[in-house]
Amino acid sequence: MTPAADRTQLWLDRLKPYSARLVGEPELIVEGKLSRMVGLTLEAVGCRAVIGSRCRIETKSGRMIEAEVVGFSGTRVFLMPTAEVHGLEPDCRVIPMGTHSLARVGFGLLGRVLDGAGNPLDDKGPLKTDAKVSLNGVSINPLARRPIREPLDVGVRAINAMLSVGRGQRMGLFAGTGVGKSILLGMMTKYTKADIVVVGLIGERGREVNEFVQKILGEEGLKRAVVVATPADCPPLMRVNGALLATSIAEYFRDQGLDVLLLMDSLTRFAQAHREIALAIDEPPATKGYPPSVFAKLPHLVERAGNADHGGGSITAFYTVLAEGDDTNDPIADAARGVLDGHIVLSRALADSGHYPAIDIEASVSRVMPDIIEASHQQMAREVKRLYSLYQQNRDLISVGAYQSGADPRIDKAIEKNVAIMDFLQQDMDEAVELEQSVDQLAMLLGVK
Repeated sequence: MTPAADRTQLWLDRLKPYSARLVGEPELIVEGKLSRMVGLTLEAVGCRAVIGSRCRIETKSGRMIEAEVVGFSGTRVFLMPTAEVHGLEPDCRVIPMGTHSLARVGFGLLGRVLDGAGNPLDDKGPLKTDAKVSLNGVSINPLARRPIREPLDVGVRAINAMLSVGRGQRMGLFAGTGVGKSILLGMMTKYTKADIVVVGLIGERGREVNEFVQKILGEEGLKRAVVVATPADCPPLMRVNGALLATSIAEYFRDQGLDVLLLMDSLTRFAQAHREIALAIDEPPATKGYPPSVFAKLPHLVERAGNADHGGGSITAFYTVLAEGDDTNDPIADAARGVLDGHIVLSRALADSGHYPAIDIEASVSRVMPDIIEASHQQMAREVKRLYSLYQQNRDLISVGAYQSGADPRIDKAIEKNVAIMDFLQQDMDEAVELEQSVDQLAMLLGVK
């Protein structure tokens, strides 16, 4: 043998304890073994795999469990399973697959309900897909993105008139529990004028999945929609992948030149799932238990939505943000506000008084609204917001009769218009109000028309 051949043989001999085997040429797949499991994290030794790639773990009974590489330390590789880990024990074989996470995409996904791995949850047979794309997407040059110049009709009067949304905008829906965010999402799902609707139900209650599909979307709505559901009982990696998969599907349809509405409920559950993964591999916590990597993942996910750099497609995205304890300054809520193009805040006080949708127009803002509507519309929205705010600031004085009519003409007008404004901001969930109709009603409210 030549010296080079001797070195190769020596190297292969050293790999024998780890069942080295050639799979194709020239790639060498080195199998390892499971050495440790702590919490949700699996540790493997003897194998080499890159971050984000997949491995299969073979139990003694022959069952295969898929896991993703989420970290490493020296010769140890940290894995996060994508399914239940019952049956695992020390020294199980760990087989690197040599592939990264990919999303199956295509028009055959329309009308389907998928899990975080892209497998069907419904009983409609196998998926028919056209291509596979990276689960992590491809970054778009910010200078190449088309600007947001066209308003999008979402069918909700308070949003159309007071918080106009642009096609390609990313909005946050900030709310505590039980204030009607799911109902508002359902209204936008049914009434928004978009070609495709992609819904990501991430980390929420399992019963809400069927309710959303059957009651909110319905048979007609589902025909133009794709639902990705990873309920709270799914492993954290599946919850993270569910959000990435929904975004990848939306990107595919955008790249076909279509206008996509992406609804993700919720961004907070995505962050919490990533926190579970990061803490499991010993990343130190920073703000309220959230490791620094969580705050890097949020903009990476959100920035994938928006207008494309070519063609005519767009992704208009609504991300719900769960305000824990109704604290809108929670770390995730605060980070989300910094990367989104506006936020809609739902008020518990309004919801408790029977005001639906419970949108607090004082605390809400659409950052692209001045660029997509006419000046007259902007002036009317500001006037209604000013009157609403004046009434709320003086509400206690008005309620106890301490305010004397005529003391301030502005407050007098706010009192006069208050009932009409509150009626204008409310809407039945089975009622759709188009953008043009919303603006006309806003003008009638102020006596302009």
